[in-house]
Amino acid sequence: MELAGLIAWALDHLSYGVVFLLMLLENSVVPLPAELIVTPAAYKAANGEMDAAVLIVVSTLGSIAGAIVNYYLSLWIGRPLIYRFADSRWGRLMFLSGKKLEYAENLFRKRGNISTFIGRLLPAGRQFISIPAGLARMNFGAFVFYTAAGSAIWNSLLVGAGYYLSYLLPEDEIAPALEKYGMQVNVVFFALLFVLLAGYAARRYVRRRRTKG
Repeated sequence: MELAGLIAWALDHLSYGVVFLLMLLENSVVPLPAELIVTPAAYKAANGEMDAAVLIVVSTLGSIAGAIVNYYLSLWIGRPLIYRFADSRWGRLMFLSGKKLEYAENLFRKRGNISTFIGRLLPAGRQFISIPAGLARMNFGAFVFYTAAGSAIWNSLLVGAGYYLSYLLPEDEIAPALEKYGMQVNVVFFALLFVLLAGYAARRYVRRRRTKG
């Protein structure tokens, strides 16, 4: 199914249950872009067919459930099999490698909380953030909390985008617009994330300088 066809299907069939299930899959083993799920659902919410607040809660719960699946899969399957998969042809198709996984695992041992939070704000690869968290045996409560926080922000942004599109385009033009401008939207999100990270780093630097001074 083409991207436009998938979006059109979503507009016709989305419900809270479907959103939860698709977000669970998107955050576990199926690399399905969340913008193709939440944004069309938000368009329906803007037209009174769904509730925006409930949509954010349901999509975030689905994100958490999918993340927990990956977290425990990494614990149960074990490091050797996961690294073997990362270096396989299928792993490379998902832009994985043993070196990338090792780097992420070491990062989670040192900065697991912020890594989980930021990882949930990335337009791509969110579903893989849970794997190094599980391998590093990150505290489960902290993992769920920061996954929920990042996912809630990301899903809120997508709901806002859906509302914005509802004022600009009729329903039959949503699918072509998301297909045409999806990459540009991701670039904007990446830029916003970069600004947030730069501000966070600058703030920490200033605090350290003041402490030393």
